[in-house]
Amino acid sequence: AALNTLYFFKGITGNYGWSIILLTMCLQVILFPLTMKSFKASMAMKKLQPHIKQIQAKYKEDPKRLNVEMMNLYKSTGTNPFGGCLPMLFQIPIFWALFTTLRNAFELRGAPFIFWIKDLSVHDPFYVLPILMGIAMLVQQRLVSVSADPQQARMMMFMPIIFTFFFLKFPAGLVLYWFTNSILTMIGQLLIMKKEAKK
Repeated sequence: AALNTLYFFKGITGNYGWSIILLTMCLQVILFPLTMKSFKASMAMKKLQPHIKQIQAKYKEDPKRLNVEMMNLYKSTGTNPFGGCLPMLFQIPIFWALFTTLRNAFELRGAPFIFWIKDLSVHDPFYVLPILMGIAMLVQQRLVSVSADPQQARMMMFMPIIFTFFFLKFPAGLVLYWFTNSILTMIGQLLIMKKEAKK
């Protein structure tokens, strides 16, 4: 399905790189309601942080009571602490489908994009795309950061760096997808934040 969609967009753009970008945009439109819901859940969690810190300080010696109070807080406010993870879970099968497509499709071997990217089926020779992707992920992560635990917050800040190194040797087409996805998600988040600020 992913390969057929790329073929379709290739017929329009004449370039597999732009086809990947168009495919990513289509997926973003389809997933936008879910993305909006999860980002609102993240924003709600952010607003709860003062209350969460109070509960953690009050019951730090009683983990069982702490868990009960946290669940009561989430229930009373209608907040799902895992609501922000849904789009990432939906991205996994898409990511895997594109990975196998870009790795196995003979037609994509030697397919150029722009400038220095001469083959979307191999890694970016200058690592520009993975670095840009890491920066986009870092900015996106800052927009949704909700952790009250300083250690966990630091760990989350390292995630874009880990992903950047992880993606260095991935096919440029796959990194292009993830970079475009991060940019579009970030734009969506900023629009939602702007809309919520007007309320």
